[in-house]
Amino acid sequence: MRPLLPLTALTLALLAPPVWAKDIKAVASFTVLADIVRNVGGTHVTVTSLVGPNGDPHVYEPSPQDAMALKQADAVFISGLGLEGWMTRLISNSGYTGKVTVASTGIHTRKMTDDGKVVTDPHAWNDISNGVIYTRNVVAALSAADPADAADFKRNGDAYIGKLQALDAYAKARFASLPRAERKVLTSHDAFGYFGAAYGVTFLSPVGISTDAEPSAKDVAHLINQIKKEHVAAYFFENSNDPRMVKQIADATGAAPGGELYVEALSPPNGPAATYEAMFRYNVDTLYTGMTRAAR
Repeated sequence: MRPLLPLTALTLALLAPPVWAKDIKAVASFTVLADIVRNVGGTHVTVTSLVGPNGDPHVYEPSPQDAMALKQADAVFISGLGLEGWMTRLISNSGYTGKVTVASTGIHTRKMTDDGKVVTDPHAWNDISNGVIYTRNVVAALSAADPADAADFKRNGDAYIGKLQALDAYAKARFASLPRAERKVLTSHDAFGYFGAAYGVTFLSPVGISTDAEPSAKDVAHLINQIKKEHVAAYFFENSNDPRMVKQIADATGAAPGGELYVEALSPPNGPAATYEAMFRYNVDTLYTGMTRAAR
């Protein structure tokens, strides 16, 4: 009888079942997150965004097509922090049983008062340094779903993070050139808290954390007085929200129009904010231009 030969690392590798690369079907809750997944996944991932361009993730009403997309998904991504209140029921009804990645995991969250309650602000991606954390979480999730392509996901993620960090530095330098007294604006709802904290801009708004709310007459009157007192010179409306309320307040305070901002949804492909990178740069430039023009 011939003696058994020792198993070398090479032999074990040959005996192990192969790890095959595969195309991943990923579903993301809204367009900003979908774009991050698309940048990390590259050619290995097909991404579906449930909320479309110019959509509002606070009040979105899922469709049967959304449930079908989830059922067929290999990976599901949500932002979390209370942004997508409709998502838990949709996942349950869809029959999807895989992992749901909360892309905001690890974010240093902000608290805010909304309708008399202290809540977590869900709009973390508007500080683009948080986008770096989102990206790292996406890299980890896709690598777990498709280990054979993990090196590509890491390479794509590292390159993308470099672009986001350059945009973070760009925004800080841009706003640092303005006196702090001029860095005050009126927006549609309270979605720029992370942006304001990161880049030194004060945002005032008539609607709180969610667009699914109506400010009282008392709240509007208080905001008008605050805007006048703090000499807020420019107002901006958001692509995913009704601009009428912010325009009415601007008319009562004399604030000048500064343009449209993209806060919770990307623009369609032919618009100025078709990617997360484009959205952020567009918001920085639009805010900067609007504030400097109003201050003249």
